[in-house]
Amino acid sequence: MAVVLGTAGHIDHGKTSLVRALTGIDCDRLGEEKRRGITIELGFAWVDLPGGERLGIVDVPGHERFVKNMVAGAAGVDFVMLVIAADEGVMPQTREHLEICSLLGIRNGFVALTKTDMVEPDWIALVKEDIQRFLQGTFLENAPVFPVSSATGEGLDALRTHILNCAAELPPRRRGDIFRLPVDRVFSMKGHGTVITGTVISGAVNAGDEARFMPPDLPTRARGLQRHGKSVDSVAAGQRCAVNVQGLDVTEIERGFVLAHPGELFPSRRWLLRLTCLSSAPRPLRQRVEIHFHHGTRECPARVIFRDRDKLAPGETALAEVRFAEDMVGVFGDHCVLRAYSPLRTVAGGILISPLPPELRRKDPELADKLRLLEQLPNLHERACDGKTEERASLARAVLLLRGRDGADEARLKVLTGLAASALESGLNLLSSKGEALCWDKESRQWISRTAFADLLAACLARAEELHRKDPLKPAFSRNALLSGWSKRLPQRLIQKVLDAALKQGRLAVEGEGLRLAGHKVTLAADQAGLRQKLLQAHQRAGLAPPNAKDVLEELGVSAKEAAPVLRLLCEEGALVKIRDGLYYDGAALADILERVRRWFADHENLDVGALKDILGLSRKYLIALLEYMDNERITVRVGDQRRYRGR
Repeated sequence: MAVVLGTAGHIDHGKTSLVRALTGIDCDRLGEEKRRGITIELGFAWVDLPGGERLGIVDVPGHERFVKNMVAGAAGVDFVMLVIAADEGVMPQTREHLEICSLLGIRNGFVALTKTDMVEPDWIALVKEDIQRFLQGTFLENAPVFPVSSATGEGLDALRTHILNCAAELPPRRRGDIFRLPVDRVFSMKGHGTVITGTVISGAVNAGDEARFMPPDLPTRARGLQRHGKSVDSVAAGQRCAVNVQGLDVTEIERGFVLAHPGELFPSRRWLLRLTCLSSAPRPLRQRVEIHFHHGTRECPARVIFRDRDKLAPGETALAEVRFAEDMVGVFGDHCVLRAYSPLRTVAGGILISPLPPELRRKDPELADKLRLLEQLPNLHERACDGKTEERASLARAVLLLRGRDGADEARLKVLTGLAASALESGLNLLSSKGEALCWDKESRQWISRTAFADLLAACLARAEELHRKDPLKPAFSRNALLSGWSKRLPQRLIQKVLDAALKQGRLAVEGEGLRLAGHKVTLAADQAGLRQKLLQAHQRAGLAPPNAKDVLEELGVSAKEAAPVLRLLCEEGALVKIRDGLYYDGAALADILERVRRWFADHENLDVGALKDILGLSRKYLIALLEYMDNERITVRVGDQRRYRGR
């Protein structure tokens, strides 16, 4: 199993010297570091383990001005070596480094008590007692303390043996299968081009793989991979490596970028965290406070917003929203560190609950339910990681409920649940079999909860009821009219899935080229029924020479607005046929006219105004309207002043 050891501790307590004594590698590579005698940037070393694996070591700076570099280095560490000098004991950065390691989820480690050659043996015993008191209540409470001297070599063999034993016995960390390599260093190498280094915190990558730097989403390729100076074909979670990336200049990449496979990480400027204010924090975290936010190897300005309080007191834990000045990428369960601006120190840490959070508006009637679900996610994830399909399904169901009508594809669900692909798939399949989730697009693997889909179906039917209520004399409505409002921003395939469900359940029905509620029937009010009868009789009596609609309405004392829905209903029923604006034919009368025209064309090739007048005996105003109607209905086609028969 590949693991990484990290150093921690106050400046000038001998971290770099101890790593050099253990490995023979000097982690101070910068001229300024050698000149000033302090570590500024992250340093890297390794030691061979039994079985051929190599243990990576990250050496971090101890100066308070470089704590941000320390956080970047500790982000991929599996266990920590807390270095405390025997001549000084516990110091400010000893405390802060230990707090940072705890906030980052590190739960294993030990203490190296350095510079023992500079103090008397009795003093060493006193310092060890002080250290044990200091470590009470921390994850290192029962950790062993190893007195060592990098100058004389005393205690190094015992320390080295312990490190090797720890590396072999460490419990495996839960890591997803999304490949992520946070960049902690970028440089140019002659003959190779741009090279980045970092610790793979999850997933794996092969030489030659397509990749992207997130969050700027810069495309590249992993041209070559190295581990501790040796070329390899692949690297996996827990391994430190260097990647020779293709197509990008050194200036285009920054510490904090994450190398990932395409389409697996999603930028966001809002995260939801389960946030804990350190007991040692000098004051509460206030509502909307600005902080330095550390995630992986990245530092970003951010603002903290609480939903159920105005401040978070030292020692308290609560759900908090963090809003960033820049895009960030993360996965459920990631650990984060918050540092105050003034004084510049670590004040809080959190676990990422949602890197793509739902909107949380105070006036949202579902806000309490959303907050309750979000609070449950860490426990659901803990149980899901035990390997039971039912627990995985519960986690996936909760995340889909929070996604609402937007749903999510499986790539986003991996980010939102922190589950590996196979575990997530088993949970989703169980949800599908129970009818609690629907995969509405098999190709792109898009999912939505049963609750959200039912809400969409209800919104669709509510829109249908609204259309019938507004225009009760209209037997059906167009698809576009039905989709107005409720389907905004929804993918077309999901919309069609909702319509298909409504039709399959018998809630909607097809009517001609339109749709209607299955139980909808056109019913006229008493006055409308009377108007319908009068309009129909007026046109039936007129036969082949119908009256102008305006004249009929004036005679009946009805406005055009009042008559419009009744006239439309008569046309939809086929009782009347609209020839042009203001001119309607009785359906039977028009059928008679079209039959006479058909018989004419049985013996003649062409038809003109004169011939039609001979057939019907009507005035020119009717003849022209009828000829244009037959052209529009593709019964005839106009050639000059003549018409030729197309049939119907």
